[in-house]
Amino acid sequence: MTDPAPEPATDPFEIFLTAPPGLEPLLAAEAAEAGFDAPQPVPGGVSIRGGWRDVWRANLELRGAGRVLARFASFRAMHLAQLDKRARRVAWSAILRRDVPVRVEASCRASRIYHAGAAAQRIETAIREELGAPVADDAPLRIMVRIEDDLCTLSLDTSGEPLHRRGHKQAVNKAPMRETLAALFLRAAGYAGQEPVLDPMCGSGTFVIEAAEIAAGLQPGRSRRFAFEDLASFDPAEWAAMRAAPTVPDSPLRFYGSDRDSGAVGMSVANAERAGIAAVTRFERHTISDLQRPEGPPGLIMVNPPYGARLGERKLLPALYGTLGEVLRGRFSGWRVGLVTSDAGLARATRLPFGEPGAPVAHGPLRIRLYQTGPLR
Repeated sequence: MTDPAPEPATDPFEIFLTAPPGLEPLLAAEAAEAGFDAPQPVPGGVSIRGGWRDVWRANLELRGAGRVLARFASFRAMHLAQLDKRARRVAWSAILRRDVPVRVEASCRASRIYHAGAAAQRIETAIREELGAPVADDAPLRIMVRIEDDLCTLSLDTSGEPLHRRGHKQAVNKAPMRETLAALFLRAAGYAGQEPVLDPMCGSGTFVIEAAEIAAGLQPGRSRRFAFEDLASFDPAEWAAMRAAPTVPDSPLRFYGSDRDSGAVGMSVANAERAGIAAVTRFERHTISDLQRPEGPPGLIMVNPPYGARLGERKLLPALYGTLGEVLRGRFSGWRVGLVTSDAGLARATRLPFGEPGAPVAHGPLRIRLYQTGPLR
């Protein structure tokens, strides 16, 4: 009996976009708006179909994706000898380069092959002996082997560094909001780049900078390198053309951040300069009680206040949230509010007219939610 060849890495194949559990529909909506084929939200991310150029574009353009995984081959494997044989039939030369080291990570679930280490060794041997590429535990290029119900799926992490590392936010404050998470929360709050955004507790400026980039039409991955640039399918000239930024018209919108910590304000200013949106952002040092409404049309207030993870801090926070709510109710008529917190009691302390909160999302050891209002009256 002839052993079947693995499913080849031809176009199209499955591309998996990782997302925080609870926010998958938001990433699916972003992928659909960007023109990717049939995005389907599933636990932990969004599945689309496409080719290697779609992989490049997803890394470059999608703001909410944490990583982009290319699922380039799959086959049944009931035991290690079969895994070894079928792994050697993968068209490795169409995917990997002989001069680029890789590392292999494996997981097994509900399968007759249950030893993840042994499974990884079989894939490593196939790569070394069939392609001649080096295998190293510290290699940046990562192949993931998942064996579930006896089906072996091979995926490449085409991003490398997580996609929230845009390359602009080099200075960060304590407990920073990841850019990818900020982008999804902005989307959840209905932000589409056509209104001003203000963050009165801006930290290192993530919400403000992300909103300004969206309004400017800037590609989130424009300043960084990706793992797929080391693959056999990579075309530098085509990638350069894809990255060529279109001319963005000047926007009258402005984006505002403030914080009582002068260090945080300095970080935000430096990060905005690196991102190329310093001209449309304003960062100031002052307390919540000194916050004033900017001139111009109303927009969106996005704020990620302290959560009080340490017991001593928690006692001080109801007053802070109360002051925030009082200032926003009194000075920001017509503005909408999006507030991220892990504590429903603190959200209530603002006395803002929040609707039902969004899904809980893991953020470090905590689970946070987005609370939203309509236009304040």
